[in-house]
Amino acid sequence: MSITEVALRKTLTVNAPIDKAFRVFTEGFDTWWPRSHKIGNADLKQAVIEGREGGRWYEVGADGSECDWGRVLVWDPPARLVLAWQIDGDWHYDPGFLTEVEVLFVAEGPDRTRVEFEHRDLDRFGEAKKEIAEAFDSEGGWTGLLAAYAQAATA
Repeated sequence: MSITEVALRKTLTVNAPIDKAFRVFTEGFDTWWPRSHKIGNADLKQAVIEGREGGRWYEVGADGSECDWGRVLVWDPPARLVLAWQIDGDWHYDPGFLTEVEVLFVAEGPDRTRVEFEHRDLDRFGEAKKEIAEAFDSEGGWTGLLAAYAQAATA
């Protein structure tokens, strides 16, 4: 793990083949994303990453409402995923705001995959960038989220 002025980087290894590691991160996103991590008003019913470039990354509320988080910028299974994070420092969707989440999947064997994660362009959060980076690096942020993902991928 490392945090710079502009990016948070993490590397983890999951005991799963590369195609499964990618599928669990994307198609299985809802299985490991916590219900507490939402920006809409309703309780979180489902977290979705649409499996295509240009697809949406969003939440579905228990009341049927939808709230965008961003877009899929790169869809290259099973090797690479880049998501537009369009949630601002006040935790609201802003179509004019953009940081990027890139996830690389590297086979280290038939049943082992290295996952290289980067949330970049954190400087775009302006004066809140340090506080936001620390939140992303916490158990409630990407640290805990990636641990939940790793557990789901090895199941």
